[in-house]
Amino acid sequence: MAHAPEPDEPDDAALVAAARRGERAAFGALYRRHARLVQAVLLARVSPDGVEDILQDVFLQAMDRLSSLRNDAAFAGWIVTIARRRAADWRRRRRDTVELSDDMPAESHEQERTEAEEAIAAIAALPEAYRETLMLRFVAGLDGPEIAARTGLTHGSVRVNLHRGTTLLRERLRGSRDA
Repeated sequence: MAHAPEPDEPDDAALVAAARRGERAAFGALYRRHARLVQAVLLARVSPDGVEDILQDVFLQAMDRLSSLRNDAAFAGWIVTIARRRAADWRRRRRDTVELSDDMPAESHEQERTEAEEAIAAIAALPEAYRETLMLRFVAGLDGPEIAARTGLTHGSVRVNLHRGTTLLRERLRGSRDA
């Protein structure tokens, strides 16, 4: 989950500065702090089967381009921008997928996984204004002020998007279960 640094943890600006000096552990800390945030942004834009690869690409690109970040404290917004662009690139280049055979081994938590996939698919089918906000809330575990800080939206816009998006999501999930 993306989180604000604890009092004894360095902030993003300090970690970025250390990563620029070649300290791999600092970039690892940035990854751990922001991976769920990036994952949520990607889930709002691409199908779940592409998220893990794109997530890794986003952080590799960020590591390569860290010197281009003008404000070290703005790492979260910068990495989200990279994620949005990589997701758009992925959608443009997406090729047909191949179905897996039915004799693949089943997962132990198949029902939970199916429900999670249904919820993610339902969020992905919502209007764009709600998708990213809901993914940041439910996947990354961010609260309203954290979402606002990381996306550049106002706190009021985030509240409205969360309320309207959650209401619409409930209606759609309820409708799919009734069908």
